[in-house]
Amino acid sequence: MTLDACPAPRALILAAGRGERMRPLTDHTPKPLLRVRGQPLLQWWVDALARGGVREVLVNTAWLGEQIEDYFGLQPGPGGCEQLSINDRPTIRFSSEGRDFGHALETAGGIARVLPWLAPAAGDVFWVLAGDIFAPGFVFDPEVAARFAASGRLAQLWLVPNPPHHPAGDFGIGADGLALNEAPADGPRWTFSTVGLYRRALFEPPWCDIAPGNPQGTAAPLAPLLRRAIAAGQVGARLYTGAWTDVGTPERLAALQ
Repeated sequence: MTLDACPAPRALILAAGRGERMRPLTDHTPKPLLRVRGQPLLQWWVDALARGGVREVLVNTAWLGEQIEDYFGLQPGPGGCEQLSINDRPTIRFSSEGRDFGHALETAGGIARVLPWLAPAAGDVFWVLAGDIFAPGFVFDPEVAARFAASGRLAQLWLVPNPPHHPAGDFGIGADGLALNEAPADGPRWTFSTVGLYRRALFEPPWCDIAPGNPQGTAAPLAPLLRRAIAAGQVGARLYTGAWTDVGTPERLAALQ
């Protein structure tokens, strides 16, 4: 398959968290709907995905999730499928973890919940990103996604320079472009931006033991799974040096305005 023949991956925006550090702002508003420079954090990502040619986006919700659905003007689709298409923006669907299970499923649990939709076929790849990150210049490059699909790797992570609140970083980058669990001898560890491309196989045995669709509502983090795949040399990494903020506190939000 040529790069041009590869269909655009689908995308998942993680928006189910409670946002405890953002209280009291998140007592009545889900964090991804907090406004930065005139529009909600979530809207920045939807627009960026559209510019990158992504046509189908899923948002997982739990805390005050109905507000996110209302913001996008959710309308029941055929067969009760919750979806919306606004002009030339992507079709938006929702995974309502709060309504279905009464709690958020964390990152890996949330991905497993929607895996049959995100990656219906073996070998399929997809984007995942967090809804509380502000990175207005990030480009969802379809050629990068196509090269990742052809690489056979299980994941491709975008790392950023360490912010003051996370000086130790998360992962290193090897000379071969592979992610490292520790810093390389000639470089630092960088912070995971939350943006990544993933292959369906990473969320299947032997890497992940949550059944596709996560019918039990298992809550599980992504980091342990990623670290195992990194140790096996199955994860690539890139450094992103554009504007990037983890909007995790009211002070960081105020600094962006």
